[in-house]
Amino acid sequence: MQALLFDMDGVLYDSEAPIPGAAETLAWVRQREIPHLFLTNTTSRGREALAVKLGRFGIPAGAAEIMTPCEAAADWLRSRGGGGVALFVRPAAREAFDGLECLPEHAEEGASYVVIGDLGSAWDFHALNRAFRLLYANPEAILIALGMTRYWKAPDGISLDVAPFVAALENASGRKAQVFGKPAAAFFRAAAQRVGVPAGEILMVGDDIESDIAGAQTAGMRAALVRTGKFRQQDLEGMIQPDAVIHSLAELPAWWDRE
Repeated sequence: MQALLFDMDGVLYDSEAPIPGAAETLAWVRQREIPHLFLTNTTSRGREALAVKLGRFGIPAGAAEIMTPCEAAADWLRSRGGGGVALFVRPAAREAFDGLECLPEHAEEGASYVVIGDLGSAWDFHALNRAFRLLYANPEAILIALGMTRYWKAPDGISLDVAPFVAALENASGRKAQVFGKPAAAFFRAAAQRVGVPAGEILMVGDDIESDIAGAQTAGMRAALVRTGKFRQQDLEGMIQPDAVIHSLAELPAWWDRE
């Protein structure tokens, strides 16, 4: 292995608490000069805020070292050359879409693209139904999912993530979402291009058996599952088999040297 990709929540930290040993492991990565990138499906904060959070946990990082679905989706939308964009993301994530033709927050028509991210508790019937109305008003409108993570470990317990809301809209509209973020193979391939290492020489480290492990393996990478974050023992009993299982990120240097 020549490079590393790290999921963030559940691997480097658990919501607002650092994972023991994570900062030391990242210091080891930097000391070894191993190319690396932080991947997250988080759309509740911008990259700058995420970099500040990592710094708080003793992991120095710049915004350019963090890859989120927002930047990937916004770049793709800009390449399309225009059209109304309806954003269902939190205010902190909207800056990634600056310069695009973003519709007013209460619009129910005029969308060429409907972008679904993490709204957390702001998801209610009205918000979900407005997204559906935008899709219904334009049969050519493209549904965009900023990741397809099913759930995450919030401070108050396990909580729904973006995928269930995207699935509801797919069902109602009869359209398949274009996915930017994990587990889409294209997202992992874009990360490989960014670190400048072939996919087959990259190890992805994550706590989500589907979004992190299966997604990376589909893109031709190896993947290590940590027993922190949302990990459950039954994750190891299904069809998806990680290339390695480690107790936490603190064990990565020893595993790496053995390999």
